[in-house]
Amino acid sequence: MGSKMSECLFCQIVAGTIPSTRVAESDTAYAFNDISPAAPVHVLVIPKRHITSADHVESTHGGIVDQLVLLAQEVADITGVRESGYRLVMNVGVDAQMTVPHLHLHVVGGRGLQWPPG
Repeated sequence: MGSKMSECLFCQIVAGTIPSTRVAESDTAYAFNDISPAAPVHVLVIPKRHITSADHVESTHGGIVDQLVLLAQEVADITGVRESGYRLVMNVGVDAQMTVPHLHLHVVGGRGLQWPPG
């Protein structure tokens, strides 16, 4: 990992240097419980490869978004929200409250969710 990636919180979680509560994992993605959950189920799904945000995804990333969604579906099964429904959220940038500059997908569920989120 380069110096920017070694400073990335989520890259450190993937590397195992920062602990997390694993929910699911694939060859290309890792899912773990959010430390500040917005709902009873709030899991982050991240690529193991560092990509800054959805705004930085390129065709050379080899279907990484597909892999994130497939792992999110597995998370929904594991956490029991697939039947009742869940929200997938991908924030981009400071105004969207993206606090960690590493592509990630929120899997949120376990109760009725309002729109817009509050």
